[in-house]
Amino acid sequence: MNAIDNSKMQDRDISLGLLLDFLAGAKDLPLVFHYDGRPVKPGYHVTEVKAGEFAALDCGANPEAWREIFIQLWDIDEDDRTHMPAGKFHAIICKVTEHVKLDGSARLTFEVSDGVRPMQLYCAAMPALVGGMVHVELAPRPASCKPRERWLKEEARKTEACCRPTHGKDVCCA
Repeated sequence: MNAIDNSKMQDRDISLGLLLDFLAGAKDLPLVFHYDGRPVKPGYHVTEVKAGEFAALDCGANPEAWREIFIQLWDIDEDDRTHMPAGKFHAIICKVTEHVKLDGSARLTFEVSDGVRPMQLYCAAMPALVGGMVHVELAPRPASCKPRERWLKEEARKTEACCRPTHGKDVCCA
């Protein structure tokens, strides 16, 4: 049985490529990640960038495969630093690509910790320009049941294919 390609972006995800494309047009602006209802501290560091290829078996005994990029943020105050410019973040990722193959279309996960609390996993929304800064909202990456998600998508697709407007009313063949 072939593995299910689980690398497709969810609605709440962006890829590394999309993030970098956005940042390329705003290199001089401060890059501020927001998580748990607050911005990262101005002294935050990118402490690690990892690329992984995963093979797994989901709870429905389906083989899964995907690529994922992990960017680790250390959320600290340090000296009198300000938030990192988007161009510096962009340059850090480009430097990593000299040593590690990063797939711009891979799922992107942020690992965030303040050095005291355990690291938490987040997915990133599309960046936005807010108040002269690049704002990237990070949302907790929840666990999921992939077979159930695929079944729900298929059911929604069947309903969409079946339902059609007739004489100004939606008619479904349920």
